[in-house]
Amino acid sequence: MAPARVQPRPERRRHVTTLLVNWMDGDRAAMDELLPLVYDELRRLARRQMAGESKRHVLQPTALVNEAFLRLVDIHQIQWRNRAHFFAMAARLMRRILVEHARARAFQKRGGGAVHVTFDENVMTPADMSPGLLALDDALEALGLVHERKARVVELRYFGGLSVEETGAVLEVSAETVMRDWKFAKTWLLRELSRQPKRRA
Repeated sequence: MAPARVQPRPERRRHVTTLLVNWMDGDRAAMDELLPLVYDELRRLARRQMAGESKRHVLQPTALVNEAFLRLVDIHQIQWRNRAHFFAMAARLMRRILVEHARARAFQKRGGGAVHVTFDENVMTPADMSPGLLALDDALEALGLVHERKARVVELRYFGGLSVEETGAVLEVSAETVMRDWKFAKTWLLRELSRQPKRRA
């Protein structure tokens, strides 16, 4: 089981939210102050995204954090709501970066068989993906077309490592709704993955 996360103190969460709002309002100094406060959490997200990847992977956690942060800086007119919203967006960008790299280098092994994915976020990381990442990304995109919020729950919890409460805060729904969506999405994605044809490099 994964070690318990150390939750930031309420005043730290509020400070991060204040800096995000100031950054959104054009205060460049706020971004400079924000990075040291969120860097360790971004590194944790990056390590989760890349767990099980080859040490020779062109991206390492630090590079993934840096690329994701640069993309965050380039996002304009986003209405940052709170700290959880920021990390949810960071997780989404990290996922997109890894998928882009996987597609660019034909990540899937030739002749790979059925995809085996388990959705216990305490024991399964997104990078346990031989051949999972691209197949899971395709399935998640398909889920999003018919159940957008449920796809977001998977993205936030599975890729972003957000708690039920944090996920609910980002999506502005109750913890009970998050858990119902999570249960539905797991069943839907596992069924979709089992139907996918073999992928070749």
